[in-house]
Amino acid sequence: MITFKWDHLQLRSPDPELTALWFERCLDAEIIRKPGKVDIRLAGIDIFIAPVGEGDGVAPAPLPPYQGLDHFGLTVDNLDDVAAELKQRGVVFTQQPKTLRPGVRGCFIRGPQNIAIEILERHLP
Repeated sequence: MITFKWDHLQLRSPDPELTALWFERCLDAEIIRKPGKVDIRLAGIDIFIAPVGEGDGVAPAPLPPYQGLDHFGLTVDNLDDVAAELKQRGVVFTQQPKTLRPGVRGCFIRGPQNIAIEILERHLP
Protein backbone atom coordinates (compact mmCIF):
# COMPACT_ATOMS: atom_id res chain seq x y z
CA MET A 1 0.00 0.00 0.00
CA ILE A 2 1.22 3.52 -0.81
CA THR A 3 1.06 6.14 1.94
CA PHE A 4 0.52 9.74 0.87
CA LYS A 5 0.90 12.86 2.99
CA TRP A 6 -0.05 16.40 2.04
CA ASP A 7 2.86 18.51 0.87
CA HIS A 8 1.28 21.64 -0.62
CA LEU A 9 -1.39 23.23 -2.76
CA GLN A 10 -0.50 25.75 -5.45
CA LEU A 11 -2.39 28.86 -6.46
CA ARG A 12 -1.62 31.12 -9.40
CA SER A 13 -2.06 34.83 -8.94
CA PRO A 14 -1.30 38.02 -10.85
CA ASP A 15 -0.36 39.50 -7.46
CA PRO A 16 1.00 36.85 -5.04
CA GLU A 17 1.66 39.41 -2.32
CA LEU A 18 -1.92 40.70 -2.41
CA THR A 19 -3.23 37.13 -2.45
CA ALA A 20 -1.10 36.21 0.57
CA LEU A 21 -2.26 39.32 2.41
CA TRP A 22 -5.93 38.40 1.77
CA PHE A 23 -5.41 34.95 3.27
CA GLU A 24 -3.56 36.46 6.24
CA ARG A 25 -6.19 39.17 6.87
CA CYS A 26 -9.27 37.05 6.23
CA LEU A 27 -8.31 33.53 7.30
CA ASP A 28 -5.36 34.14 9.66
CA ALA A 29 -2.91 32.35 7.35
CA GLU A 30 0.79 32.64 8.09
CA ILE A 31 2.76 34.37 5.34
CA ILE A 32 6.03 32.67 4.44
CA ARG A 33 8.43 34.87 2.51
CA LYS A 34 11.43 33.44 0.70
CA PRO A 35 13.75 35.19 -1.73
CA GLY A 36 11.66 36.07 -4.78
CA LYS A 37 8.43 34.44 -3.58
CA VAL A 38 5.63 34.56 -1.06
CA ASP A 39 3.65 31.55 0.16
CA ILE A 40 1.24 30.90 3.01
CA ARG A 41 0.50 28.23 5.58
CA LEU A 42 -3.19 27.71 6.31
CA ALA A 43 -4.61 25.05 8.64
CA GLY A 44 -1.35 23.10 8.51
CA ILE A 45 -1.07 23.08 4.68
CA ASP A 46 1.56 24.97 2.74
CA ILE A 47 0.04 26.89 -0.16
CA PHE A 48 2.46 28.06 -2.82
CA ILE A 49 1.47 31.19 -4.73
CA ALA A 50 2.94 31.21 -8.23
CA PRO A 51 3.02 34.54 -10.02
CA VAL A 52 1.11 34.95 -13.28
CA GLY A 53 2.38 37.53 -15.70
CA GLU A 54 1.16 38.95 -18.98
CA GLY A 55 1.85 36.51 -21.79
CA ASP A 56 2.39 33.49 -19.52
CA GLY A 57 -0.36 31.60 -21.31
CA VAL A 58 -2.29 31.04 -18.08
CA ALA A 59 -6.09 31.08 -18.48
CA PRO A 60 -8.11 33.45 -16.29
CA ALA A 61 -9.86 32.12 -13.20
CA PRO A 62 -13.07 30.30 -14.17
CA LEU A 63 -16.47 31.20 -12.83
CA PRO A 64 -17.96 28.41 -10.71
CA PRO A 65 -19.21 25.80 -11.10
CA TYR A 66 -16.64 24.16 -13.35
CA GLN A 67 -14.92 20.81 -13.78
CA GLY A 68 -11.75 19.98 -11.89
CA LEU A 69 -10.87 21.13 -8.39
CA ASP A 70 -14.04 22.85 -7.25
CA HIS A 71 -13.13 24.19 -3.80
CA PHE A 72 -11.24 23.47 -0.63
CA GLY A 73 -12.80 23.15 2.79
CA LEU A 74 -11.85 24.24 6.28
CA THR A 75 -13.48 23.30 9.57
CA VAL A 76 -14.22 25.54 12.55
CA ASP A 77 -15.80 25.03 15.97
CA ASN A 78 -18.48 27.74 15.79
CA LEU A 79 -19.56 28.64 12.26
CA ASP A 80 -21.83 31.53 13.24
CA ASP A 81 -19.09 33.28 15.24
CA VAL A 82 -16.55 32.71 12.47
CA ALA A 83 -18.97 33.95 9.79
CA ALA A 84 -19.64 37.12 11.78
CA GLU A 85 -15.88 37.73 12.11
CA LEU A 86 -15.29 37.08 8.41
CA LYS A 87 -18.04 39.54 7.48
CA GLN A 88 -16.32 42.17 9.62
CA ARG A 89 -13.13 41.45 7.67
CA GLY A 90 -14.95 42.12 4.39
CA VAL A 91 -15.06 38.53 3.15
CA VAL A 92 -17.59 37.89 0.35
CA PHE A 93 -20.02 35.04 1.05
CA THR A 94 -21.33 33.10 -1.95
CA GLN A 95 -23.48 30.94 0.34
CA GLN A 96 -24.53 32.01 3.81
CA PRO A 97 -24.17 29.59 6.76
CA LYS A 98 -26.84 26.91 6.73
CA THR A 99 -27.48 23.37 7.92
CA LEU A 100 -26.39 20.96 5.20
CA ARG A 101 -27.43 17.76 7.00
CA PRO A 102 -27.75 16.67 10.62
CA GLY A 103 -24.55 17.60 12.45
CA VAL A 104 -23.07 19.62 9.58
CA ARG A 105 -23.40 23.34 8.92
CA GLY A 106 -21.51 25.18 6.24
CA CYS A 107 -21.04 28.21 4.04
CA PHE A 108 -18.93 29.27 1.07
CA ILE A 109 -16.72 32.33 0.69
CA ARG A 110 -14.89 33.72 -2.32
CA GLY A 111 -11.14 34.09 -2.15
CA PRO A 112 -8.77 35.81 -4.56
CA GLN A 113 -9.08 34.74 -8.24
CA ASN A 114 -12.59 33.36 -7.50
CA ILE A 115 -11.27 30.56 -5.27
CA ALA A 116 -14.24 28.85 -3.63
CA ILE A 117 -13.63 28.08 0.05
CA GLU A 118 -16.09 26.06 2.12
CA ILE A 119 -16.17 26.52 5.88
CA LEU A 120 -17.79 23.73 7.86
CA GLU A 121 -18.81 23.06 11.44
CA ARG A 122 -19.20 19.33 12.13
CA HIS A 123 -20.81 17.73 15.15
CA LEU A 124 -21.73 14.09 15.54
CA PRO A 125 -25.52 13.80 15.63
